[in-house]
Amino acid sequence: MTASPTHGRARWPIFLGLAALVVVADQLAKAWLVSMLPVPGDRLSVIGDYARLVHSQNSGALFGLFKDQALLFGIVSIGVVGLIVWYHGSSGRNTLLSVALGLLLGGALGNLTDRLRLGYVVDFVDLGIGDLRFYTFNVADMAISGAVLLLILSAFLPIQREPAAKPIDVEKAADAPEAVDA
Repeated sequence: MTASPTHGRARWPIFLGLAALVVVADQLAKAWLVSMLPVPGDRLSVIGDYARLVHSQNSGALFGLFKDQALLFGIVSIGVVGLIVWYHGSSGRNTLLSVALGLLLGGALGNLTDRLRLGYVVDFVDLGIGDLRFYTFNVADMAISGAVLLLILSAFLPIQREPAAKPIDVEKAADAPEAVDA
C-alpha cells in the first residue's frame, strides 16, 4: 500500500502576507491622498501634466465602467475573493502563483474595502499627455495589473512545482531492517 502522493501545500505565508501588504499600502495611500486633496476633482501635479494625483471617486467597476453599482460589485468582489483563496489552496506549491494570487487578493480586498466602507473606490494616479489620459487608478489596481501580468507570464513558463515529500510505501517501510551503526 502506498501513501497518496501530494503536490505540496500552497505557500500560504507568501500569499497572505503579500495580500495584507497590498491592502495596507492601498488604504494608507488613499487616506494620505484624501487628506492632501480633500475635495473630489482636486489635483496635484507630480511631473508636469504627465503624472498627477487626482482625487477621484469611482462608483463603478474597472476603468469607471458601470457607474453607481458599488453594492453589486461589492457582492461580486466577495465571491471573487473566495475563488482566489480556494484556487490558491488547491493549486499546490508554486511560489510564482502564490505571489500573483497574493497581489490579486490584496488588490481585490483593497477596492472591496472602499466599496463597502464608502460606496465608491478612491482612485488617484492620473497619467497622460494633455487631454489624452489613461484611466485613473490606485495601488490596489496596480497590484491587480501586476498579478495579471504574472499569471500571463506563468502560462508561458513550464510548470515548476517545488518538490514535496516523497510518498512512503508503508509496507516496505515496515519490512525494512533497522539501520545499525557499526
